Amino acid sequence: MSEVIKLINQRIFQSYSQEEVKVSYQVISIGIMWLFTISALIGISLGYSEWFIPKTPLNLFICLILLIFNVPLLTNGGKFLFVIAFTVGMLMEILGISTGDIFGVYEYGNNLGIKILGVPIMIGVYWAVLVIVTSHMAQSIFKNIYTASVFGALLMVSLDFLMEQMASNFDFWHFENGLAGIHNYISWFLISLFLQVLAYHFLPKYKGAFCKHLYFNQVAFFSISYLLYLFI
Repeated sequence: MSEVIKLINQRIFQSYSQEEVKVSYQVISIGIMWLFTISALIGISLGYSEWFIPKTPLNLFICLILLIFNVPLLTNGGKFLFVIAFTVGMLMEILGISTGDIFGVYEYGNNLGIKILGVPIMIGVYWAVLVIVTSHMAQSIFKNIYTASVFGALLMVSLDFLMEQMASNFDFWHFENGLAGIHNYISWFLISLFLQVLAYHFLPKYKGAFCKHLYFNQVAFFSISYLLYLFI
């Protein structure tokens, strides 16, 4: 009997320890992400945007690494989804800047890093990260594929709208008429919807809070940056 009790205690202790480690990874990851964003916002508010904004590719890369640490993306389904979302995002952007028919007439600036055919590689990464994050958020609320996919796509378009307000000021990208037109958002929604449907089928299940924090981290950065631009 004592051996049985000992075995039960070992199992409970091991399970508790693994859960503790998992929670610790998440808390540390969320802390690192917010630390970078808050530091950047403080720097921008003090007039050091020319130092902080060119570091955006590094920030996006760190977000990607933290996402991989917290969400089980290294499964076959996770890797497949990431590659597809990255590829679709890059192809749509390359076609977009070369034709002007998908998102409007625009071009990328110099603050998003190395480019392929005029499109920064980090834009493809950002497409993939946003699909994963918003799909997890949508699936945590809606179980039906259609409502979850539509909601996920709306989350992506909403964030794109916020980014558009500061994209030109940060030399991320520049539209011909200053701001994106309505067909930019329609295209974003349709492409996002397609990727959200794929994500519903291939994305590994995840119940942590990291995805929500990453999304609202981006919302906070672009919203506060816009307010700083208006009032400082």
